[in-house]
Amino acid sequence: MKFEVSQRFFFDAAHTLHREIEVEGSARIHGHTYNAEVAVGGAVNSETGMVVDLGQLRVTLDKIRDRLDHRMLDDVPDLGTPTLENLCTFIVRLAGASGFSLSRVSVWRDGIGDRCDLRLE
Repeated sequence: MKFEVSQRFFFDAAHTLHREIEVEGSARIHGHTYNAEVAVGGAVNSETGMVVDLGQLRVTLDKIRDRLDHRMLDDVPDLGTPTLENLCTFIVRLAGASGFSLSRVSVWRDGIGDRCDLRLE
């Protein structure tokens, strides 16, 4: 059997965005509350009874949250343009570097209904 176990976190951050629609509002510094969910997939380890120790995952996600929370996303090293897609990729890079077998990363903004899912399997 294959399971998917996930942990969520949120962060508040500001950014600008240069695009062809909603030009003026996007170019001004503005902020959002972002939600993120990181899912780890796999079989249950017979010794631990877990796919992943959620406590260990939470420690990693707290470090990622610290790099994003109450920040100007335009200035976050290695993020690139602060889009939902790049936020997903950024989280995958950092969480994956910690050795987790990621199956999905999602980032969304409830306030305006936007969501991005990056599926890794």
